[in-house]
Amino acid sequence: MLSPRVSVVVPAYNAQRTIAHTIQSLLSQSYPGEIKIIVVDDGSTDNTQKIVRGFPEADYLRQENSGPAAARNRGAFYSKDDFILFTDSDCIPRKNWVEKIIAGFFSHDIGAVCGSYGIANPQEILARCIHDEIMFRHKTRMPVYPRAFGSYNVGIRRSVFREAGGFDESYRRASGEDNDLSYKILKNGQRIFFVKEALVDHYHTASIKKYLGEQFRHGFWRAKMYWDHPGMARGDDYTFWKDIAEVPFVFLICLVLFFVFAKVIPSNFIFLYIVVPFFLFEFYFANVICRAIYAKLYFSFVMFLRAFVRGFGLSTGILVYIVKNVLKKVNKILKAKVAMLS
Repeated sequence: MLSPRVSVVVPAYNAQRTIAHTIQSLLSQSYPGEIKIIVVDDGSTDNTQKIVRGFPEADYLRQENSGPAAARNRGAFYSKDDFILFTDSDCIPRKNWVEKIIAGFFSHDIGAVCGSYGIANPQEILARCIHDEIMFRHKTRMPVYPRAFGSYNVGIRRSVFREAGGFDESYRRASGEDNDLSYKILKNGQRIFFVKEALVDHYHTASIKKYLGEQFRHGFWRAKMYWDHPGMARGDDYTFWKDIAEVPFVFLICLVLFFVFAKVIPSNFIFLYIVVPFFLFEFYFANVICRAIYAKLYFSFVMFLRAFVRGFGLSTGILVYIVKNVLKKVNKILKAKVAMLS
C-alpha cells in the first residue's frame, strides 16, 4: 500500500531555542511517504521566524498571538492531507515517530493515535522527576484505547478533526484544549489508540516557579473543561484517583487553617494530623515514581506544593466560570424581556 502524505503541525511561540531541533527531526523521519511540515508562529517576538524561514522545506504561517489551540487549528485547516499530526516546538520527534503514528490507524473507527514522551534535558532534576511521573502514568494508567491524548504527540484523521470542530480556541494558554478535543472525538463515536513506542523527546521545565505557574493554569482551565465535560471529572486514564483525592485534602487544610488563625484549633493539630499525613501521601507516590533517593524527597515537596497550586487554580476557575455563566443567564433573561417589551 502507498504511504499517505501527512501534515505535521507545530505551533510555536518564542521558540528560538528549540524549533530548529524540532524541524530537523521531522526532516529526518524514516516514514516512506511525503511529510508536509507546517509551523504556525503564534506572534513570536524572538528569532523564531528567522529560524523557521531558514528551512525552505517547512511552510511558515504567522498569526497574532491567540494561543496554541488557535495556532494548531490554523495549521490543521491549512493542511489538505487526510492525516494531521501535532507536536510542539519544544519536542524532538524520534526518527520513526510519524511511521509509528500512521501505523496506528489500522481501523476506520480509530480517529486519533497518540504516543508518549522521551526526555530532552535529563540533566535537570525537576525535568527528570516530571518525566518519571509521566512514565508512571503512561505505563500503569494508560490503556490501549485511552480517553484522552496530549497535543504534543498525536495524529488525527482530518475528517475526524473537522467533525469535532478542532481545538477550542477559548483556551488561550496550553491547558486542557487537548483533553477537550479528545472527549469530543470520543463522543462522535471514534476511538483513540495509544502507541507507547511513538516517542517525542520533550524539554520539560527545569524551574519550580515556572512549573507551579503552569500547574495553576492547568487547575484554572480544568474548571472550564469539567464544566463542558462533567463526566470526565472522575478521571480520564491519565488523571486518576490521586489527583482527585488531593483536592479535598487541600481544601481541608485551608479550612483548618482558618480555625487555627481563629484560635479554635491549636496550630500543632494541623501539622501533626493533616500536613504530615498529606506529605507522607505525596512521599509514597514520589517513592514509587522516582528512581533516585534524593529525587524522591525533592519531588515529594514539589507535588505537595503542586497540590495547593492546582487547588487554588481550580477554585479560581470555578468562581470565574460560575460568575460567567450566571452573567450569561442574566443577560439572556434581560434580552428576552427587552424583546418582549419591544
